[in-house]
Amino acid sequence: VVNRARLLSLAALIPLVLSGCEREAPDGEPERVVREFVERMQRVHGNPKSSRAAYDLLWSDAKQNLAERAKRASALSGRKVAPEEMLVPSRFSLRFTPRRYSAKVDGDWALVTVTGEAADTQRQEMKCVREDGSWRVVLEVPPVPPIQQRDDAGS
Repeated sequence: VVNRARLLSLAALIPLVLSGCEREAPDGEPERVVREFVERMQRVHGNPKSSRAAYDLLWSDAKQNLAERAKRASALSGRKVAPEEMLVPSRFSLRFTPRRYSAKVDGDWALVTVTGEAADTQRQEMKCVREDGSWRVVLEVPPVPPIQQRDDAGS
């Protein structure tokens, strides 16, 4: 009876021990979400799963903008274009290998400084915002211009 009780108590502890070994959430801290975003963007290059993984770390405004761009691209191309396909890795890549990430947090906003080996010349700042309890990368995408119709369209 003692051995069975001991086994049951050990079995109950296993999930607790394993949860302590899990990787920290990439969106739990601004530095982590930027690091994860940079790493995911480096893997995009035509890989839909990698594109989606990077897209998932963006703030809601960027997601809405990319969704509208994808909707328009779908209408033009005749095939369904996903919002994450609108991410262009070369447009958002760093020109150096990141070595250090540091953040200045002000409420639900943060400014993350990414520095390379030569910290004085290899430096990039990225904004983050906390949305629904998770940090997201503020990727500022130019606004989508309104669709213009000619007066004689459809005549």
